[in-house]
Amino acid sequence: MKHQSRKTPISRMPALGTFAGFLRAAWRVTALLITALLVASPISFNAGERTKEARTRSDAKWVNDLSSIAKSDWNYDRAAHLFERAGFGGTPDEIKQLAAMTPQEAVNHFVDYVKIDNSHLPSFDESGILDPGMLPLLSGLSEAITLAYRTTRAQGIQVKVEGPLRLQPVVDQTYYQMFADRLETGRIGQWWAERMMNTRRPLEEKMTLFWHGHFATSNDKVRDYRKMLLQLDLLRKNATGSFRDLLLGVAQDPAMLVYLDNRLNVKGSANENFAREVMELFSLGVGNYTEKDIREAARAFTGWTNTELSFVVNAKLHDRGSKTFLGNTGDFNGEDVIRIILQQDATSHFIVRKLYRFVVRDDLSPELEAKLADEFRSSNYELKPLLRTIFLSKDFYSPASCATQIKSPVHLMVSTYRKLGLGSVPGIPGFRTMIMSLGQELGFPPNVKGWDGGRTWINPATLIQRGNFAQELLFPNPASFMAPDRVMPETLRQSLRQALNEVETGDGNTAPGSKPVMANMEADAAASRSNNFQISRTPDYNLAIGIRNGYQKALDRIRPIPRSTAVIDLVSMLKTERKKTADAAVDYFVRLLLRVPVHEKDRTALISFLKREVGGDKIKHDRPALEESLRRLVHLIMSMPEYQLD
Repeated sequence: MKHQSRKTPISRMPALGTFAGFLRAAWRVTALLITALLVASPISFNAGERTKEARTRSDAKWVNDLSSIAKSDWNYDRAAHLFERAGFGGTPDEIKQLAAMTPQEAVNHFVDYVKIDNSHLPSFDESGILDPGMLPLLSGLSEAITLAYRTTRAQGIQVKVEGPLRLQPVVDQTYYQMFADRLETGRIGQWWAERMMNTRRPLEEKMTLFWHGHFATSNDKVRDYRKMLLQLDLLRKNATGSFRDLLLGVAQDPAMLVYLDNRLNVKGSANENFAREVMELFSLGVGNYTEKDIREAARAFTGWTNTELSFVVNAKLHDRGSKTFLGNTGDFNGEDVIRIILQQDATSHFIVRKLYRFVVRDDLSPELEAKLADEFRSSNYELKPLLRTIFLSKDFYSPASCATQIKSPVHLMVSTYRKLGLGSVPGIPGFRTMIMSLGQELGFPPNVKGWDGGRTWINPATLIQRGNFAQELLFPNPASFMAPDRVMPETLRQSLRQALNEVETGDGNTAPGSKPVMANMEADAAASRSNNFQISRTPDYNLAIGIRNGYQKALDRIRPIPRSTAVIDLVSMLKTERKKTADAAVDYFVRLLLRVPVHEKDRTALISFLKREVGGDKIKHDRPALEESLRRLVHLIMSMPEYQLD
């Protein structure tokens, strides 16, 4: 049974003649968007439900059809769809160039990206935050203090033999490393977003993003931006290559070894974290292994560890005994476990389901899943043939697949930058601050499961933030001009102010011989985000001073993110396209920004709004304040439910 969308057309909004009216209307559109996305039934997102034309198109029969789309069926809209799913959206010129190719040429352009020169993209510019003696990095404050008490040296710093706060330099340096690494990882996210925006190989970055969510690893635990960069490079190099090589590479990746505790997995005391997740979340899926398989696999991975940035096998810590895993028996190591996993039919099905959901749609029929899984397995787990089949299929371009996905926060922001013609990721609004508020921070998946995606991207809070993103990009808020990566969180600042005042007045002293606080950085970081943050101190060190000094040093050392606003020139876009009337301008920006047709009433309302803004039907490109009027129009379009879909 089909359900009608509950979306209310823009034409029912109040008059939009003033900027205040515009803002009220924009917020009302946001409220309508909440209703449309949260109250409407899931089927209301189906492109086939939006217009009579979409419901009656003959290509509705393409659902679940893996045969290739014909050249006669190839057009601008389908090229735009390919750009969205195999990348981060295209500009009109890019889409026109793709539409001029055959479907095979267009898909090959994305899939065979190794032939495309991408040398214009800069490598990550490190701030250089590691001081001499800091390596190897310690696991946290507790380890640093314990080491300082035991050896009188930690973090490359010699502890004072006696006197007050004799461990303070160690605490300062530990907090410096924590804050600096966090800020540097934020810079990596900004750098990666810029790669996504400017790459000539969009599928490479899109698939790297997919694997970042699949092999989810958070620097909240790794605490080493270098390891995160190495993992990102591993995912990018294997983005569309061999899943076999990728799975083995991740199993030997230093960031993953730290994140899932395989460094602690030793003979006689096996740690099962990685063994469990490599089957449950990375390859087989729940129900395709037993608890005994987890224990036996963990034994096979014993001794797999790292020395800083290198993978090593510590033979002394490896269990050489016989193991029985998924029905196979032998003296297995980690490579054997991965080999056996890839022999299971469940593996190809599991990866196909997750990849299909990422690039096509949520509902994958059992028949189509079986066909794609067979192809994936028969190609020896090579990803490129699988992606080529999907991107060429009629199913991929069917109404069930087009404009039926909710954009992830990364896709929303990067595709917006691209479509509006930006050359770089703006510092205002701050990328890291905005992406966190939308629910997806690069380098910090919420857990080992990664981001759920789909409809989970939308809730009342994130939906309002999506509207705020559009508004701050087009109409920067002066309050945003202060760099968020240069400002200490208010809760932490208040706690420090109180604690430092206690130290200065003598109220913060503790009795001699009191037990040192062995807090680790995870607890401190979590506490600093809490209203219940308490500063701890002993005669040997004061955490308040350590946080203050560490944060100050981190800000001094980390290279700042440029704080420029977005360079957007909507007037030039209309000039280039020779759009001289209100309806032509509206149609141009609707087609530029949306992948789904709008209701005619909505189109009429947008045209009426622009006519009131410019004083008539004609668009005079030299009219004062035309840029601001066009930005108001674009803001309205970006506030529509359709803008959340790709």
